[in-house]
Amino acid sequence: MLLDVLITLPGSELLERTSSSLRVQQVVQLSLAPAFLLAGIGAVMNVMTNRLIWVANKIERILDAGEDGDVTAMRRELPALEKRRVFAQRAVMFSTASALAISVVIVLLFISAFVYAPLGTLVAMTWIISMGLLVAGLGSFLMETRTAARRNLERMRERRDSVAS
Repeated sequence: MLLDVLITLPGSELLERTSSSLRVQQVVQLSLAPAFLLAGIGAVMNVMTNRLIWVANKIERILDAGEDGDVTAMRRELPALEKRRVFAQRAVMFSTASALAISVVIVLLFISAFVYAPLGTLVAMTWIISMGLLVAGLGSFLMETRTAARRNLERMRERRDSVAS
């Protein structure tokens, strides 16, 4: 549908619509909020990715360790680390999908400014999808941090109990 509109427009008419600096300024202003949201998602994804890398490296170190007594204690960490890895991986995936959807929103905003196609519903739906994906990503990140905190509390209790014994 969009391609049909672009094909049927004479080149001069499309050029005339896109040459308006006022229209371009308005579209840039409209796309600033999604662009700032992209920057925020990027910052949060940096934290998520660092945590994912840390967990993956920790799992690798445990699996590569020898078979002495310390390794047995370390291997008890694996189930919690694996849960954390899954949550962190989901958080990164959902956040990446959200950033991609927001990028599509920005593209649609620019297209809708220059082509007389009814894209408002598509923009709104894409925005809603991107927010849903962002919520899912942040929820997964929350679960990862809760799993880490819960495991730290368990470890502290185990140490306290072993000292008290």
